[in-house]
Amino acid sequence: MAPTTHTEAPPGTAPPPYAPERLADVAAALAARADEHDRDGSFPFEGVAAVHEAGLLTATVGTDSGGAGAGLADTVRILRGLGAGDPSVALVTAMTLFTHALQARGGAWPAAIYRELLATPGPALVNTLRVEPDLGTPARGGLPATTARRDGDRWSLTGRKIFSTGAVGLSWMAVWARTDEEPARVGSFLVRAGGPGIVIEPTWDHLGLRASRSDDVIFTDVPVPLGSVANLTEPLPGRPARGDQAVWNSLGLTALYLGVAGAARDWLVRFLHERVPTSLGAPLATLPRFQTAVGEIETALTGANDLIDALARRYDEGDLPEGRAETVKLLGTRAAITAVEQAVALVGNNGLTRNNPLQRHYRDVLCSRVHTPQDDVIIAAAGRGALARVTRNS
Repeated sequence: MAPTTHTEAPPGTAPPPYAPERLADVAAALAARADEHDRDGSFPFEGVAAVHEAGLLTATVGTDSGGAGAGLADTVRILRGLGAGDPSVALVTAMTLFTHALQARGGAWPAAIYRELLATPGPALVNTLRVEPDLGTPARGGLPATTARRDGDRWSLTGRKIFSTGAVGLSWMAVWARTDEEPARVGSFLVRAGGPGIVIEPTWDHLGLRASRSDDVIFTDVPVPLGSVANLTEPLPGRPARGDQAVWNSLGLTALYLGVAGAARDWLVRFLHERVPTSLGAPLATLPRFQTAVGEIETALTGANDLIDALARRYDEGDLPEGRAETVKLLGTRAAITAVEQAVALVGNNGLTRNNPLQRHYRDVLCSRVHTPQDDVIIAAAGRGALARVTRNS
């Protein structure tokens, strides 16, 4: 789908040149420090910088804004590669890539504010903060407790967001909030990170994606200019994300976790070649049982990756049926999780030893289940659609 907005790039602020040929080297650099960041739960600033320097963080900035205008097919390749290196870096990259992609396709950021984002020096991470302690997943309905109160010529923003991916590394935050009007409106209030009234509380202590630093962010009377708001509309509780946003989230994030599963497969293959039990006198890779098990993993991952790539190309060509991306998210994340589970089961204790990365891949790939839309929502929608088709055709 061709970009439709026309946001001119600020003078002298063009994104770094897009260099997809550097993806493998960047992924290898991420992998070299992934264990360190996982162990101490530290944010991988140097990894984000490497992604930015290769032009991968801004690949989806529209051509009208001085960017490469990469489509979804390119994006899934980027996220699969980065996911194999360090999925925490890949996840914060994904949030930024999606923001630029949706803006290039008619997004709702005001042109002046988007120019400010583009002009932010260095790696400018951006994320939409939606989840709250009492609200849960917004896609399941409800209004945010975070409130924007009209205060003269600005908004005053107050509330708490949880699971705020990359919080300590963000340059911009799109904060989903309600107004104090009657009736209330909801929208994304666009806030520069590090401003007055913003506190990041280090609450993230997760099983997987530990380096993503998805901490709480607390807003107390944060001033927001009246024009720094996107999609300010009357609320539609319970309506799930559709269209471009749902497609990019579903296919992009699934590719990321298939990258994690691919890294687990690669570790398994190396282990089976290097492991030579004295009773066998040959590598485990020579045994038919292990060859068959690796074949099952390889077949599942190849099929899932091919499906993601094909649907991403169909999207870029404007030929993707509604709801198909969400269905493939379910299939792809299940394939990724099952592949890593099979690898762990195949090697036993070695797979769960902290000095081997397989246990980290296993913890990370489990996080694929939490992203919207979640499995039960996808399955229920698919069931309703199938039942409706049968009714219409009967």
